[in-house]
Amino acid sequence: MQMSLTLMLQVLQMFLLAGIGYAMYRAGKISLEGNKSIGNILIYLSLPAVIIKGFMVERTPQSTFELLVSLAFGTLAVVVSAVVSRLAFRRDNVASFAATFSNPSFFGIPLVTSILGAGAVFYMTGFIAAMNIGQWTYGVQLLTGRHERLSLRQILCAPFVVATLVGLFFFATQLSLPPLLQGCLDFVGDLNTPLAMFGVGVYLAQVDLLAMLKKASNYRVALMRLVVVPLVAILLLSLLPAEFRNMKLAILVAAACPVGSNVAVYAQLYDSDYAYAVQTIVISVLLCVVSIPLVVGLAQLLW
Repeated sequence: MQMSLTLMLQVLQMFLLAGIGYAMYRAGKISLEGNKSIGNILIYLSLPAVIIKGFMVERTPQSTFELLVSLAFGTLAVVVSAVVSRLAFRRDNVASFAATFSNPSFFGIPLVTSILGAGAVFYMTGFIAAMNIGQWTYGVQLLTGRHERLSLRQILCAPFVVATLVGLFFFATQLSLPPLLQGCLDFVGDLNTPLAMFGVGVYLAQVDLLAMLKKASNYRVALMRLVVVPLVAILLLSLLPAEFRNMKLAILVAAACPVGSNVAVYAQLYDSDYAYAVQTIVISVLLCVVSIPLVVGLAQLLW
């Protein structure tokens, strides 16, 4: 119960940050071009810093084994999410993309940190890596109908992959940064949540709220993303024994997050239904204040 309350308060704080982004956009203090620049800071600086910090834990046989297990189950959770979402939305590619890919990087990491500590981000890296690769491959295929393959070089040069490799280096070598650099890394990582939620607020400011609230498909996407997929994830993670409780909770929170903001980015990039994509993000963010604590509470009862 305490964990669910903590999650609810954390989500409400994130809503307040989104409200600041909304107000700043409406006041003309953040433009769409400025929001794109914020996105670049998140993708190329803040999120990589958070991922690298997540690997800076003591390397033991136990933590090494946990890393391998979390990579396997995180990847499996993304694959299962893709299959379930595609079965539900065979003729709606934007909805299939939105229901498949959550927002663990900008939404899930602060939630997991608040209930399990910064070290638990370690367990989310496999899910985040699989999700981003899935967006760039399967997700683009959904929106374009083209079957293009990313080269190994393109994958390895992606910011989150570079951050994961750097983090693995620190985990394997157990090297530590000088205090000056470690403090800088901490500051950059701390930008992750406020900047990401400012971006959500900017998305919200672009939406016709009445039209959004009337569109039934938005609620179907939210139901799949916030309820069905997390319930399937609970069943999947129940295969892990009780000693992996923190890992299971970290991956579950990642799987239970609202629609990832990249659905709007890719929809705009590939001339798909951008307005619809933004609506799925906003509705799922609004409803997750209730769904995430309930899902985590149910998992605690079962595990």
